[in-house]
Amino acid sequence: MGRLIGRDPALLRRINSTVVLRALRGCEEPAGRSLTDLVQATELSRPTVEGVVEQLLAAGLVAEAEEEPSAGNARRGRPARRFRFRAEAGHLLGIDLGARRVSAVLSDLTGRRLGTASRPIDGTDEAEVRLERAHDAVAELLRTTDVARSTLRAVGVATPGIVRDNGTVTLGAALPGWTGLPLGERLRRSFGCTVLVENDANAGVLAERWLGAAQDADDVVMVLAGLSPGAGSLIGGRLHRGFGGAAGEIGALHLLGREATPEHLLSTTGEPLHPLDEAAVAHVFGLAREGDARAGAAVERFIQRLVHDVAALVLALDPELVVVGGWASGLDDVLEPLHVELGRYCLRTPRVALSELGGTAVATGALRLALDHVEGELFTVEGALE
Repeated sequence: MGRLIGRDPALLRRINSTVVLRALRGCEEPAGRSLTDLVQATELSRPTVEGVVEQLLAAGLVAEAEEEPSAGNARRGRPARRFRFRAEAGHLLGIDLGARRVSAVLSDLTGRRLGTASRPIDGTDEAEVRLERAHDAVAELLRTTDVARSTLRAVGVATPGIVRDNGTVTLGAALPGWTGLPLGERLRRSFGCTVLVENDANAGVLAERWLGAAQDADDVVMVLAGLSPGAGSLIGGRLHRGFGGAAGEIGALHLLGREATPEHLLSTTGEPLHPLDEAAVAHVFGLAREGDARAGAAVERFIQRLVHDVAALVLALDPELVVVGGWASGLDDVLEPLHVELGRYCLRTPRVALSELGGTAVATGALRLALDHVEGELFTVEGALE
């Protein structure tokens, strides 16, 4: 590294800039940090810190902090200049392209939420309608928060289905016209910034690790429990996507010779439920809680299938924690049976918890994708070396 730095002054300046910016971003004091504080925090020379700060001021990433009024007698002499990271210098967007609704969340460069917006959508709507609703939700969000689209630094997008690294949906059977959709490319043209596309369950587990039920765990499985369940997994704190992005697609396990699909298992009429009809699923669970015998039997069948699906992942990955989200995140009925049954099938029973983020988990995870990208650009030496 030393020889590389010595031969590349531009790279040295970039690394120094990253170090100073991290020190400023990590400061929680409203008054910011003085040059002396920054010299001590970064172990760089004062002339180097002064030069870097001036560059960051010019780039709009740093601002002089306003001096707080002092109590008592006025101080003599000119106070030391203090500086702060400008979290408002750019914005991040997280979008959840769900089956029945499109949701968006906006934040500053620290991940602090500024607002949310959503649009309902019909599960039978084609891809173009779904994308139009997403644009409508984003437009409303930017308008209500008075944020210019040009300030977006990165957009994270979460979607059902298997997603390639370039943002193309290779398989999206739950949504009409979704398979083969170049989603990342389409949205990059609209936003004019980096767009990162990820599976919805993968986004959900990132959100729970960031702000939800999994903040104290590095090996986590999050299940979006529905008629076509999916799961996202963290191994050692890192997202496990699999070679082709298909890890965690436990909704396909019914293809292994089982006689009934999940849509039939949770039916109380003999007619299969629609895979995207969350309201119908919640209705069956509600009837079961009220003592309806047919609904109770349907819920029991469904929980048994869900247990088998989750047990397959638990046996393979041995997670510390299983988080249950999706429409089931508000249904306490699922939690205890799942924990008991996992104890029967698994060699070591993991902790089981309901999602703490509920219906906002997927959009929050999409936002985390955007935040990770920007942090990699601004606050890591690795980003400086790219």
